Amino acid sequence: MLVVTTDTLPGYEIRDVLGEVIGITARSNNPFNEGIKSLHGGSNPRMFEMLTRWREEAVERMAQNALSRGANAIVAMRFDHRNLTASWIEICAYGTAVVVSLKANGVRHGHLAAAS
Repeated sequence: MLVVTTDTLPGYEIRDVLGEVIGITARSNNPFNEGIKSLHGGSNPRMFEMLTRWREEAVERMAQNALSRGANAIVAMRFDHRNLTASWIEICAYGTAVVVSLKANGVRHGHLAAAS
């Protein structure tokens, strides 16, 4: 599944727009419970790893949503987050599910070829 933050894919034609897709993950807003903060004070050295993993999880769920609708790419992907309660935070990835095909004169670039 090709996921990009741009509205277009050079070398590809958007044949069908299937609509918005989202992927959500919810996490405890307590930095100690999530292992972001050390009990000895300061940030956990693995903090960035964990934050990246949570974003990747949201993108993965969004991609599964798009696949289930027949998409082979997502354009205009964005992230958002919000506090659900004092204890929980939501991380959301969203974008537009599309069906793309390689243009007749399209140039294949690495993983972009997988979208055709």
